[in-house]
Amino acid sequence: MKSPIIALPLVLVGGMIVGLAQPAADAKVQAQLKQLFPSATSFSPREGEPPHFKAFIKDPGSGQPALAGLAFWTTDLQPLERGYYGPIKLLVGMDTKGVLTRIILVDHREPYGDFSIEPPRFAAQFTNKNIRDPFRVGGDIDAVSTATLTVTSATRAIRNGARRLARQLLTPEAPK
Repeated sequence: MKSPIIALPLVLVGGMIVGLAQPAADAKVQAQLKQLFPSATSFSPREGEPPHFKAFIKDPGSGQPALAGLAFWTTDLQPLERGYYGPIKLLVGMDTKGVLTRIILVDHREPYGDFSIEPPRFAAQFTNKNIRDPFRVGGDIDAVSTATLTVTSATRAIRNGARRLARQLLTPEAPK
């Protein structure tokens, strides 16, 4: 049986290591969020159901923070969407009208090389895309390569995650 006196320092050291790693991760996420929303002045922590970040800008009239958009990880909102070799973690930004601001590939693995969703042109085609668009690979989404399983799964994760977040957190526009 291990002595509690020996176990306590190990727990404390382990906790300090985890604590030291956290600020670097936060700084990386903050930098990624800034890429999604360059004009944002601040971001909320990841919170809510479904989990998301909020991006804020300064309201020109009042000077108070105003919601500029939302961001989410596809693995949080669409955890069962997988590429050829596992989960696809994308950070997706969306403004308050349901228009995607940008996506960033955070983590993904392909067994035969980086040729499906890694090229910058895959992510670029989602910038300014409305969540009401069809998101059809081979239609309004370029397959980019022959790795259609991963491309299709990533596209579905972006579309379904953005639509889910919008349904739950955004106010729909009034019909014109």
